[in-house]
Amino acid sequence: MLEIARYDGRKRLTGALAMTVGIAALTAMYVGLFPSITSAANLDEIIAAYPPAFREAFDIRTMNTIEGFLATQLYAFAWVILLGLYFAYAAAGLVAADVERGRMDMTLSLPVSRGRVVLEKFASLSVPLFVANAAMPVVVFVSTLAIGEEVAMERVLMAHVLSVPYLLACAGIGLLASVVVDRASVAQRAAAGAVFALFLVESVVAGTDLEPLGALSPTRYYVPSEILVDGTYDLAGAAALLAGTAVLVLLSREWFRRRDV
Repeated sequence: MLEIARYDGRKRLTGALAMTVGIAALTAMYVGLFPSITSAANLDEIIAAYPPAFREAFDIRTMNTIEGFLATQLYAFAWVILLGLYFAYAAAGLVAADVERGRMDMTLSLPVSRGRVVLEKFASLSVPLFVANAAMPVVVFVSTLAIGEEVAMERVLMAHVLSVPYLLACAGIGLLASVVVDRASVAQRAAAGAVFALFLVESVVAGTDLEPLGALSPTRYYVPSEILVDGTYDLAGAAALLAGTAVLVLLSREWFRRRDV
């Protein structure tokens, strides 16, 4: 059981480790800069000068605390945007890459259903998902300890736990693109573009009559600053993301079952 998931998961391990090392280095750099930046300026005064649309887009609350600084400088950018795009892009190649290169015919010649292929390929993304979310809390703890700061680790841990449904939803968008489009490069660009477009929609319609449209964006349901600064955990939002992911995965499975390869 799960032979496809294990095989694809092993292939993703090296990339997952490289990605995590890169984000870890970025995290250490940001944390290392925190004491010098806060001693040189009142960051909240700088935030007040930002355009309201920018503050709304990244939900910037404060940067004078280590939690607020991490939420703004690290999680709102690296986790919400970069990692969201990474999972959408990676998922978009799960099926389309094998179809484009002729490998899918060989896979389907085995005693395995199309639905199982889709589900197990999606499950292989659990490798980068686990590696990134297991390593980063440790990096945050060690980095903040090194500069003599205390960070609310329970909030950091919840920021990573609640990021799982968000990243899965981004991957679900990529998976749907992967079964609809035959060319991997096209599917990957479409998936990454869709995730970023949904982020922009959520940012633009906030506070307007079109605000309900923002409900289509995964970013509405995962706001790092609410977790790290306010200590507020949106469990209903996480449930909505998991439900949306399930719909996307099941739709992708059904689409692939019915299409020609």
